[in-house]
Amino acid sequence: MNRITDILAKNMKSYRIALGYTQAYLAEKIDTSTNYIGLIEKRKRFPSAVMIERIASALGIEPKELFNTDKKMPEAIKTYRKAVIKDIRAQIGRILDEKLVDIDK
Repeated sequence: MNRITDILAKNMKSYRIALGYTQAYLAEKIDTSTNYIGLIEKRKRFPSAVMIERIASALGIEPKELFNTDKKMPEAIKTYRKAVIKDIRAQIGRILDEKLVDIDK
């Protein structure tokens, strides 16, 4: 797999999934249809330069990352996302514990 269409489709889907985005959510963020996102990911459509920029922006990456052949990049995002979620849960737990202590007083 080294065709530019294949690389784009794979990376876009990998970043989308790593961020926990559905095709519908990504489509909403970039003001396009879910069907169009699916067609790109199935390698049946290739987006314009403007659309590539919108996709990259919605995914929080530079447009060039959609064409990166380094397979570790989406995995790094997934790991980061898990760490952030874990931290948020811990902070929420601390806040709830504090509130429960206040209620017990």
